[in-house]
Amino acid sequence: MVTYDFSGQVAFVTGAAHGQGRSHAQHYATHGADVVVTDIGHNVDTVPYDLGTLDELDETASMVEDEGQAALAIEMDVREEAEVQAAVEEALDEFGRIDMLANNAGYWPPSDVVEMDEAMWNDVIDTLLKGVWLPSKHVGKHFIERGDGGKIVSTSSTAGLVGVPGFGHYVAGKHGVIGLTKTLALEMAEYDVNVNAVCPTGVDTPGIEGLLESYGEEVFEEIGALSGPLNVIEPGELIEARDISEAYMWLSSDAARYVTGIALPVDAGATAK
Repeated sequence: MVTYDFSGQVAFVTGAAHGQGRSHAQHYATHGADVVVTDIGHNVDTVPYDLGTLDELDETASMVEDEGQAALAIEMDVREEAEVQAAVEEALDEFGRIDMLANNAGYWPPSDVVEMDEAMWNDVIDTLLKGVWLPSKHVGKHFIERGDGGKIVSTSSTAGLVGVPGFGHYVAGKHGVIGLTKTLALEMAEYDVNVNAVCPTGVDTPGIEGLLESYGEEVFEEIGALSGPLNVIEPGELIEARDISEAYMWLSSDAARYVTGIALPVDAGATAK
C-alpha cells in the first residue's frame, strides 16, 4: 500500500455505512485524516435490497477511531439539499475545515428502460447525480471561501463509459457524473481544487450481494451475453473495495496535484474491450 500524509486534514465521505464508502473512510483515516462519514441510513422503496444502516454508519466511525483519528457520523440523504447543507455545516463546526470530499453514495436496482417506473428513475438519478452535485456545491463553497484548495473525488463507473443493459438509469447517472466532474474541474481550477472521478468495474460489496440475492446471477449473465465477461484480468470476478480506495487516496493526495477533470477506470480491463 502506498503511504500518503493526510495529517491535519478532514475527509467527508458519502455512502459510508458499508462497502466502498466504508473502505474509503478507513483508508483516509489510515493515512492520517479525520473523517466525516454520512449515509441515508434506511432503505429506499425502489431499491429491492438493504441499504446501509445507521448502526453500520456508527461502525464505520468506530473503524476510523480505531485508526487513531476523529470521526463524525451524520445521517444524510444526498438527494436533499437542506440535509447536505446541514451536514457540511455540522462537519465544519466540529472540525473547522474539510479538505477532501468523497462522493460515493449510490445504488442500482435493475430495470429495462421501457419497463422502468418514474419513481425508480428519479431515485437513482437523484442519488447518483444530484447526490454528487449537492455535496460538491456546499463543500466547494467552503473550498472557495477558505482559499487554499481542496480535492473532490466522485464515484462514476464503467457504466459511466459504456452502456449496460438493464441499468439505463444507472448508466445515465454515471455518465452524468463524468460530465459534471469535467465541468466542475474547469470551474474550480482557479481555486486550486482538483475534481476527478473513478470508474470501478464490479466491486465485491454488500450492494452487489443484495442485488444478486434479489435477482440472481441472471442479472450479470445478461450483461455478459451482450458484452462478454466483465473483466479482462480475472474474468467474471469482482474486485475489492480497497482497489477503488487506493485510487481515491491517490487522487486526494498531492501526488495527483496536476490531475483534474479525469475519469479514472479501475476496471480490470473491462472498458478496453
